[in-house]
Amino acid sequence: MLAKKTKYGIKALTYLCRRSNDGPIPISVIAEAENISHKFLESILLTLKKGGILTSKKGKNGGYYFLKNPKDIPMAEIIRLLSGPIAMVPCVSLNFYEKCDDCPDEATCGINRLMLEVRDSTLKVLKQKSLYQLTQEINK
Repeated sequence: MLAKKTKYGIKALTYLCRRSNDGPIPISVIAEAENISHKFLESILLTLKKGGILTSKKGKNGGYYFLKNPKDIPMAEIIRLLSGPIAMVPCVSLNFYEKCDDCPDEATCGINRLMLEVRDSTLKVLKQKSLYQLTQEINK
């Protein structure tokens, strides 16, 4: 399941994407518009800033805005920043690989093979879909 942090992060990013021509958007505006706790949103946006997707400006006209063009931000990047691995089990993760403690041989493990297919299918969708495309689909 999608973690609440990730869900709210995507909601905030799509809001920022729709308002990208408005300049920096304060956290309070995003929080109110998307019905997200200000404190929780602050933590989420900080993660996205550290991940190089957003940046912020302080002061009277301050707020958050994109460091990268939303057309160049695949959903896979956002999910990984906010949730960690996309793979359902660590032994098939591309970026967070770990050998399973209870598995003697990954090559003959049925779970491993199935989860590789799930990971690859999921990644295909998440890599091909940009934040901008997602926002455009919502606005239809």
